[in-house]
Amino acid sequence: MTDENNPLIPPMNARQTGAAESKDGFDRWWILVAIVAAIILLLVFMKPDPYQRMILFVRDGVMVTLTVTVSSFLLVMVLGLFAALGRLSKNPVISTLASVYVEVVRGVPLLVQIFAWYFAFPSIVQGIGDKFHIPAFQDYLANPVGMAILGLTFCYGAYMSEIYRAGIQSISRGQMEAARSLGMTHFQAMRYIIIPQAVRVILPPVGNEFVSILKDSSLVSAVAVADITRRGREFISTNFIPLEGWMLVALLYLLMTLFASRIVTWIERKTRITR
Repeated sequence: MTDENNPLIPPMNARQTGAAESKDGFDRWWILVAIVAAIILLLVFMKPDPYQRMILFVRDGVMVTLTVTVSSFLLVMVLGLFAALGRLSKNPVISTLASVYVEVVRGVPLLVQIFAWYFAFPSIVQGIGDKFHIPAFQDYLANPVGMAILGLTFCYGAYMSEIYRAGIQSISRGQMEAARSLGMTHFQAMRYIIIPQAVRVILPPVGNEFVSILKDSSLVSAVAVADITRRGREFISTNFIPLEGWMLVALLYLLMTLFASRIVTWIERKTRITR
């Protein structure tokens, strides 16, 4: 099917391709990324105390933040797809379970869910261990990073499922009918025809979800995860510099979110189908 005959591919114009993109394809928002990076470097070199000391202090927190964010995002992509397919299933039991998961999870604040995974989930596991006399369960202790990843995954999986569902439902029914007429099973049609097209449609909101997970990962500092926020708070509390400390933490998050947004925009531009 050619692009001209495909109703799923809307005509593109200069406004749709992004007002910040110049005629040569350069994304001018990269300039903002460079400005934020330059501000951080300027602070570090002009005032080594406290900014350079703080950068060295929180650098392990940067790696923890990126680990939690990327791990959660990859799991969210998988969980969201299964939840979306569950909601679209013709099996009423599967559809109901998936719908309950989405509605319940979206109605509970993320911080509460993280607390539940870190404090309540280990108690449940230990209770099962006591009841059935399983030593491994009785001695179970929650891993802060693992529980943080589970909390973010479980919460954002519900939101991602709605994005997947909207993308799948945006594909014309004729695509499925054509695939089935060629002898494909429903699973094969979804795998090779529907989902690849849906992924292209949902790429912008998926990118936004990654940025949201990156920002909301700061909440995991409440359950003993040594991310940027927690390490920054530790440095600030021992050096009594709230203004400089939180400003640097904010700049680090801003730099990472801006960089992630530009990467998503670049991927979207590379995968875009133009007419």
